[in-house]
Amino acid sequence: ALICIKIPEIPQGRMMAPKNSVKKLREQKMISKAELARLAGVSAVTIDRIERGEDCRMETKRKLIIALGFSLSEKNSVFSD
Repeated sequence: ALICIKIPEIPQGRMMAPKNSVKKLREQKMISKAELARLAGVSAVTIDRIERGEDCRMETKRKLIIALGFSLSEKNSVFSD
């Protein structure tokens, strides 16, 4: 007798939609993660996490908006949440 076992599918490389435009804006300005981190007063690891779409504190968002050359009233140009 032949026995069939159904194996559940594992989603392949599911990309999280970025909740921000930090990477795009940084690349448009042609600056490195390290340089943006220096300008914003945060770590390069923090920049990396944010560019991957992970959450960050409001204060960090504020620093990044200013470091990217935007005013706080233009926050939606950087962060969509």
